[in-house]
Amino acid sequence: MAKLYFYYASMNAGKSTTLLQADFNYRERGMRTMLFTAAIDDRFAARTITSRIGLAQPAIAFDAATDLGKCIAAEHGRAKVDCVLVDEAQFLSEAQVTQLAHVCDVVGVPVLAYGLRTDFQGALFPGSARLLAVADALIEIKSVCLCGRKATMNARVDASGRAVSEGAQTEIGGNDRYVALCRRHFAEAVAGTLSLNTAPEIAAEA
Repeated sequence: MAKLYFYYASMNAGKSTTLLQADFNYRERGMRTMLFTAAIDDRFAARTITSRIGLAQPAIAFDAATDLGKCIAAEHGRAKVDCVLVDEAQFLSEAQVTQLAHVCDVVGVPVLAYGLRTDFQGALFPGSARLLAVADALIEIKSVCLCGRKATMNARVDASGRAVSEGAQTEIGGNDRYVALCRRHFAEAVAGTLSLNTAPEIAAEA
């Protein structure tokens, strides 16, 4: 039976790179894939999954109104789809995660979803929460804190390197706005006792 996989991580862990490598592996073997990415993510080219190391691949942009189940089933009806890969999966709605589960269980196509687990306040994104609840397999992609420990949290920072603790859950940004941290240094950053411009000092104390 086809399975729903959730690959989760903090920022800058290489989620998009891992997705694009998986896509390449399928296509190299003559298999057909469908790629999706969040329309809201406008950091790079529209309708494109782009990794920080320069890899890129065209993708279908989804928003809250996209019925992923119907889209995938229709394409699979035209020509067999061997795998569906979803980038920025934290932006999925709960209903869209249910649609992806249906694609696995009824249409018979495996789905690999890649995304953040938590936001800048340490709270689960709705899409990620649903994936954690229903995915057949949960795979952590590891990133590294400034101190060298495993990073599990995503701090949103201002221009001075101070963590921001209030604001909308979704705010698109890269290294200029987000820093991946371990739980200890995330708590210190949010409490205001740690400036993220002091990376050498953090590394030295580890």
